[in-house]
Amino acid sequence: MGSGVCCAPLQAGRAHCAVTICFLSPLLPARRSGHVSVVVSHSTAAPSSPRTPGGRCCFPRDPSPTEMNVEPWASPQDQAAAEHTHAAHTPSSQDQEQHPDKLCLDSFWSEVETIRQGSGYTDVDGTRRDSRQSEEGEQEEQWLADAGLSTLISEDSEDVDKAVLLSTLTRTQAEAVQRRLDSYTLSLRKRNKPPPRDVRDIFHSPIAQTLLPESQDSEDLAQNSMASVAKTPLSVVTPEQQQRGAPKEEIFITDVAYCEQAVIFLKQAKLPQNNSHRRKEDGTLPRVICPQCRLGVTRIQDLSHTDMKKVRQLALIDMTALCDLLELEVKRHKTCKRKIPESVLFGVPLAALLENDQKLKPSTMTPLFLQALLSFLEKKGVDSEGILRVPGSQSRIKLLQQNLESNFYSGAVSWDEISPNDAAALLKKFIRELPSPLLTAEHLNTFSAVRDISELKQKLHMLNLLILLLPEPNRNTLKVLLEFLSKVVSREKKNRMNLWAVATIMAPNLFLHKAVPSRLTEGAEKGQAEKAADIMRLLIRYQDLLWTVPNFLMSQVRKLNENSNRRYQFYDRRIKNLLRKIHTDSRDKPDKNTSEPCRTVKIQVGDLVSSTMEVQVNVSSRASDLLAQFQRQFMSTPENGKGKLRRNGSITYPECAIYEVGGNIGEHCLDPDTHLLDLYNSNPGGEWVIKLKPNGSRGL
Repeated sequence: MGSGVCCAPLQAGRAHCAVTICFLSPLLPARRSGHVSVVVSHSTAAPSSPRTPGGRCCFPRDPSPTEMNVEPWASPQDQAAAEHTHAAHTPSSQDQEQHPDKLCLDSFWSEVETIRQGSGYTDVDGTRRDSRQSEEGEQEEQWLADAGLSTLISEDSEDVDKAVLLSTLTRTQAEAVQRRLDSYTLSLRKRNKPPPRDVRDIFHSPIAQTLLPESQDSEDLAQNSMASVAKTPLSVVTPEQQQRGAPKEEIFITDVAYCEQAVIFLKQAKLPQNNSHRRKEDGTLPRVICPQCRLGVTRIQDLSHTDMKKVRQLALIDMTALCDLLELEVKRHKTCKRKIPESVLFGVPLAALLENDQKLKPSTMTPLFLQALLSFLEKKGVDSEGILRVPGSQSRIKLLQQNLESNFYSGAVSWDEISPNDAAALLKKFIRELPSPLLTAEHLNTFSAVRDISELKQKLHMLNLLILLLPEPNRNTLKVLLEFLSKVVSREKKNRMNLWAVATIMAPNLFLHKAVPSRLTEGAEKGQAEKAADIMRLLIRYQDLLWTVPNFLMSQVRKLNENSNRRYQFYDRRIKNLLRKIHTDSRDKPDKNTSEPCRTVKIQVGDLVSSTMEVQVNVSSRASDLLAQFQRQFMSTPENGKGKLRRNGSITYPECAIYEVGGNIGEHCLDPDTHLLDLYNSNPGGEWVIKLKPNGSRGL
């Protein structure tokens, strides 16, 4: 029903299972075809090199609805480095090193000391902070608001308002909501205020019941989906791989809510027969394989802001449920208002800095200063030995900062005279001097708590949800930073900075902030430093995976949009006539098993083309095929001004993409590998529009 990284077949549709214990009906990904199957392909072939989790794996595509492709997530830089390493037959140290060496650990604590001295971070005990913990009941109230559930504690809201979002939740997600409501109710009683209405009462109302599933078959579908996850091993390590020393593999399923997967994993962990086969964590990073569905991959920048807001609400609920299951006690902090320094670059709130930059360059999604700094480091610094670790001159850094503050926007800065080590030190200084942490005051402690999770897959689940929760300026800034760090790691042979080295240096700059109390330096130094660096290592290595929207969230967003569209029908007094009309309209909907439907595609390519085109969709039709057909029909010759003739005689065309608009989605930029017949069955009411891609995509 949703886009994302998932399994085929995907004949998307609505499916729910009735809940007897919980007050909500779980929405687990199901198919309109009447069955759910999660087919996992276990690859025993060793990747090109043990240096990386693996290059992009390209398997022959089969249009069969049961075919599944796998996507080993690694950055292009890692992929190129892996191919080079394979050719040389020499293993890379970054994956052979299972733990950081003494130099890395010394660098970690040296960086911590530099942060304390340079930014006045002397309050180790957290007694004086620019943030505060929420008062009793306030934290739950804010959580309900962030999750889009503030109507649950509002006395003047309609039952249907409360039921729309709740009807999309899974059993474990619903239980997490109930725990927050119970805690909020308890705090009200202590303050002698009337408690809000119990959520379970909402679902007994006739209006809410109409939004809930009625088919008993849907419960079987959900159970089948969970059973498929249960059959997936926690990790895949074949005896042949152990003998060859090849990197391990992890199957990363996004069809089922992460919290529901955790329920299965926790049950598996208690079984004695599973304990003997579980992989021992040794610090090496496996190759992560994602079953890729016929709807393609949905990346964060592919969705409209309206849909991403709903993704964030649902991600918060799932993350909270996952924290509850894993017994992670996380306290959210709120940054208090601080006096903004009279500066134009350093110490300026990220959103304010970006707002000012967008006046100069409207399409920019990250601060212009950060772009210039990273561009310089990519040209002059990535090959410098010890980059990021070797400190620059403090006096030169201070003068350089003053020069940039005064002359950056006038363009009077001579970058050729800047030392790469000074620029790298300035990059770290820019990150840690943000008024609030780059990972935000609300979620910084949750990011830090990921280090206490034992299973790698669950760590990635948490990080994926946390990335989705970040505000857009923070998320985009973090992404360009991680992309740069990945380039540094890919040049390890020249700069002597492997993944552990980069992670241990950067971890304090992201996880230690004077605005939020941190447990980063608690306990044994080696253990805490290694755990903090491990989170940074995962962010760098698996960044492409973490910046995708999991399929179960896409399914829930689609269902949420369907319910939101239906809710207005309940306000009409002639509800019986409306329900009769709905029943009649449902019989007129196109048959989901139509072999080759014909669709009209709108074309809105700026001033170049405004037209429509008819396409016949079959089981093998993809979005890339439709784009190729569009270019042949409308953009084929330079004479009409729609293509530009290069010096070598070739023609370049404006970069276009297909968007799914309306129906059960706001706006969704399609992955080129999207199978159009599956998309048609998933959202028959949506339109397909070919448009120019923005200069900078929504995310980056």
